[in-house]
Amino acid sequence: MNQYQKLVDNLMKLNLHNMAASIADYRQQVNDNQISLSEALLKLTDKEIAYQQQESLKRRIKCAKFPIIKRLNDFNYQFQPPINQQQITEFATMSFLDNQENIIFIGSPGVGKTHLSIGLGIEACRQDVRTLFINCHELILRLKAAQKKQHLERVMRRYERYELLIIDELGYLPISVEEAKLLFQLINGRYERKSTIITTNVPLSSWGTILHSTATAETILDRLVYHSHVIKIKGKSYRLASVNS
Repeated sequence: MNQYQKLVDNLMKLNLHNMAASIADYRQQVNDNQISLSEALLKLTDKEIAYQQQESLKRRIKCAKFPIIKRLNDFNYQFQPPINQQQITEFATMSFLDNQENIIFIGSPGVGKTHLSIGLGIEACRQDVRTLFINCHELILRLKAAQKKQHLERVMRRYERYELLIIDELGYLPISVEEAKLLFQLINGRYERKSTIITTNVPLSSWGTILHSTATAETILDRLVYHSHVIKIKGKSYRLASVNS
């Protein structure tokens, strides 16, 4: 094995696969006196860093468990003029995390609540924020299973550690009194410590009905609405528009 082959082998062993794949091109440019060795190494390392950052972002997005990839740049603000684009752009800076603020998107099905929450979640991943997206019904099922197996405290701590927790579709399915209490435990554990984004089709005034407990609803809202941005979307449904078009 000559020195060049040994170099490529070393790069592979160091998991610098992208650099190993690119080195032949830069080696030729150095041999042809097109660029200096230092310039070649700088370009190679810059390319490797960019590649590793992209791969890291892919891993964070995968770990966040988004059901689909939706980016803020793809959101049609013209279709939903009531939404303040400047406000969403400010959310995308993740400044709301600094003050442990929450965001609640309220609106009928299909108006873009989930798109916006996923888009913000992906921006969070881009900024190296530990993020999890989960459907409210699935979250409650997991908490109930943990309670049954006497692992509730450990599971609660895991959900509480996420810097950004996105709970989608609160209120789409009935929530019992006991399930509402589990949800309160989680919200309370994150209160003024971490930020939560919630999407719901139910006005805040009706949460007592869907949670089957006015008292529990009030305690949850007391924790959620304080330091919160409540975004009410009263526009048309994207899905209905696409069906009728």
